[in-house]
Amino acid sequence: MHEHGPGSCPLRFSPCKRYMCHREGEGLGLLFEISQVLAASVQLETILKPVLDRIATYLGIIRGMITILNRDKGEIAIAEAWGLEGSQKVKGRYSLGEGITGRVIETGTPVAIPRIADEPRFLNRTGARNRAEAKDMSFVCVPIKIGPEVIGAISIDLLYTPEPLDYEVCILTIVAASISQAVRFHQGKYEEMEALKAENSRLHEALRTRYDRPVIGNSMAMQRLYQQMDQVSGTNATVLILGESGAGKERIAHAIHDASPRAVRPFVILNCAAIPENLIESTLFGHEKGAFTGAVSRRIGYFEQADLGTMFLDEIAELPLSTQSKFLRVLQEREFERIGGTETIKVNIRVIAATNRDLPKLIQEGAFREDLYYRLSVFPLRVPPLRERKIDILLLADHFVKKFSAEHHKPIHHISSSARTLMTEYPWPGNVRELENCIERAVILSTGDSIHGCHLPPQVQHGASPGSPQRQTLKEAVESVERELIAAELRWTRGNVSRAAQHLGISERVMGLRVKKYQLKGITGRFP
Repeated sequence: MHEHGPGSCPLRFSPCKRYMCHREGEGLGLLFEISQVLAASVQLETILKPVLDRIATYLGIIRGMITILNRDKGEIAIAEAWGLEGSQKVKGRYSLGEGITGRVIETGTPVAIPRIADEPRFLNRTGARNRAEAKDMSFVCVPIKIGPEVIGAISIDLLYTPEPLDYEVCILTIVAASISQAVRFHQGKYEEMEALKAENSRLHEALRTRYDRPVIGNSMAMQRLYQQMDQVSGTNATVLILGESGAGKERIAHAIHDASPRAVRPFVILNCAAIPENLIESTLFGHEKGAFTGAVSRRIGYFEQADLGTMFLDEIAELPLSTQSKFLRVLQEREFERIGGTETIKVNIRVIAATNRDLPKLIQEGAFREDLYYRLSVFPLRVPPLRERKIDILLLADHFVKKFSAEHHKPIHHISSSARTLMTEYPWPGNVRELENCIERAVILSTGDSIHGCHLPPQVQHGASPGSPQRQTLKEAVESVERELIAAELRWTRGNVSRAAQHLGISERVMGLRVKKYQLKGITGRFP
C-alpha cells in the first residue's frame, strides 16, 4: 500500500514522459468533461453520477464510489457508485478510520494499493469483489476536502498493471477538488436524511406493529403521510383520502382502521362506482321485506354491518346525488332508516371515503353536494402518485418480487440494474397497481433467478405510457432481448467474455461478435 503526500502529483511535479504523452491528453479530456458537467448542472445532487460515468470512461475502471462522512455520527456511506448493485451500495458503510476508505477520510492522505489481495486492511465491505479477481485488481482512494476538512472520498477499482498508480491518484485528486462543493451539498442532505430516518424508523416500527397491512415507502412524501396517518388513526374523525387511481388509497384506509381502537371490529368496503344506482340505497341502508318488488326478505345494509367498526366508501364521487343527502344525515347524526321501514337505526361507525376525482370541480358542476364535501374532508389525506416518490419504486418492486416469487413458486431473488433503471425512469401512470402487475408479469416470464429489462412490458422498456404507439420490429425486439441478456451475463462474470459465452451456451467467437455489435466491448465492467 502506498500513501501519497501532497506534492506527489506527476502532472504538476514530474517531467516523466509517461505523463506528458497520451495519458496527459486523456486526463485533460476527463477534467474538461467534468468541468462541463459542473457548469451545466444547477442541481448539485445531479452531478455525482455523471462525474463517475466520465471517470469510468476515461480511466477504464471496474467500479467506483464517492463516499461522504456524516460528521455527527463519524459514519461513512456511499453517496454514488458506478458498477455496484443497489444492495452492495447499501452495505458500503464504514466508521471513521475503518478500512482503507475510513483511513483516507480520517487522515486526508490518498492511498493506492497495487493488489487488493495483498492488503489485509482492505475490507471489501460491499461484497462486490471476489477472492479470485482481487489478485488482479488495484485500488485507489483519495480524500475530498474543503480547505483542511475532509468531507468524503473517491475510490476506484482498476485491473492490475505493473505501472505505478501515481497518475490515477493525481487525476482523482483534481476531480475531488472540483466536486467538493457538490459533495458538501450531499453531506448536508445525507445528515439531514439520517436524522429524518431516525425519527421515521420509530414511526415505521409503530406503524409496522399496529398495521396488519403495511404501507410501503420511505420517500419524504410517504413519511409525511405516515405522520398524518399516525395522528388521525387513534381518533374517530372522518377521513377523505385523495389520490390517483392505483395509488393505494384502499390500503391506506385499511392501515388507518388497523391502527385504530376499532381494529377488531368490522371493516366494510363499498365501491360506489360498482353498484347500480337503483341498488345503492338498499346496499347502504338495507331494506324491509316487501319494501319494493323483489324485496322478499329484510336486508341488513352496509352501515349496520359496520356498526362499531369502519365504513370505507371508495369512489365516493360516484355516489348519486339522490343518495348524497341521506348519506350526509348518517355522517351528521349516525342514524338512518331502512328502505320501507320506520324504525330509526343508530350506528357507531367511522367513515373513511376515497376518490380520484376533483370534488371542488364536481361541486361547481352540480354533481356533488358542497355540504357533504365539507363533512367528508374533516381530515383529508393525499396519497402521492408513484412518479412523485421514485425512491419508493425499487422498494415496492422488491416487495412484489418476494410476494409473487412465493405465490408462483419461482426462485427469483434479483432485479437487474438495467431493469431497475427502466423502472425508475418510467412515469407509472397506473401507479402502484401498475407496478404490481408489471412485476407479477416479469416473475412469470423469467426463466432464471433474476428479472431483466426484457421481462418488463413494452411501455416500461421504452419509457412510454400504455397508450403510446410502439414501433418496434421483430428483429429489434429480439436484438433488445439478446443485448440485455449478454450485458447482464458480462456484468455477472465481471467482463469475462469466455465465461459469459459458456454460461449462455454460445461460442466465444459468436460472443465476441455480439459484444462488438452491441458496443459492449471491454472486460473491465464498463457496460451500459
